[in-house]
Amino acid sequence: MTTKTAWITGASSGFGAAAVERFVAGGWRVIASGRRMERLQPLVARHGAGRVHAAAFDVRDEAAMRAAHAALPSAFADIDLLVNNAGLALGTAPAQQASLEQWKQMIDTNVTALVSLTHLLLPQLIARRGAIVNISSIAGSYAYRGGNVYGGTKAFVTQFSQNLRTDLHGTGVRVTSIEPGMAETEFTLVRTGGDQAASDQLYAGAQPITATDIADTIWWIANLPPHLNINRIEVMPVSQSAAGLQVHRN
Repeated sequence: MTTKTAWITGASSGFGAAAVERFVAGGWRVIASGRRMERLQPLVARHGAGRVHAAAFDVRDEAAMRAAHAALPSAFADIDLLVNNAGLALGTAPAQQASLEQWKQMIDTNVTALVSLTHLLLPQLIARRGAIVNISSIAGSYAYRGGNVYGGTKAFVTQFSQNLRTDLHGTGVRVTSIEPGMAETEFTLVRTGGDQAASDQLYAGAQPITATDIADTIWWIANLPPHLNINRIEVMPVSQSAAGLQVHRN
């Protein structure tokens, strides 16, 4: 059986790190990319350079992205699956109090970097009749206070996924948008600038989604028969459901 290769972005923590573990356990080769080589290198040490290739760069740096792609070892050069997982939320303030710098960083990471890597790999994915899994969020469907640009970027990811699916019709390439709800990773720590108490409070007693849950979901999607496509999948913990609309009263 031919070993397949996945490129997983944001592999230094959370969904990405868990997905690397799941795909390697399933016999795939994995290109694990992320900003922090000190987080990626243990993956290589644990599984071996023949199974995991670490590519350390900031996804917002397109030149570094292209250089990492050009430098792939021959064993990792044929890519069957792209998992666009790298992304972040910054800040919880309403729009009128939010940081424009943080807004731009979210757009550069969640949107521009995602489309740049996708565009770069499309010829290979088409040639191998591969698959693309984009990690979106329920924030792209359900508005909440402080979600502003983060929610907007994830709505883009969801719509971009659907449009990709349409454009790639007839190529055999599958495209999926996964839209998780509350998940306990480093997400809230990043969003709040390292506020552990805020993170603990958010997840306390909620039994949120875990990184392994999403890794298992990606694995299931990637290993479906090639004639099946999961267009969108929305995943919430049982403890979470869509909230009602807010009303301001005088």
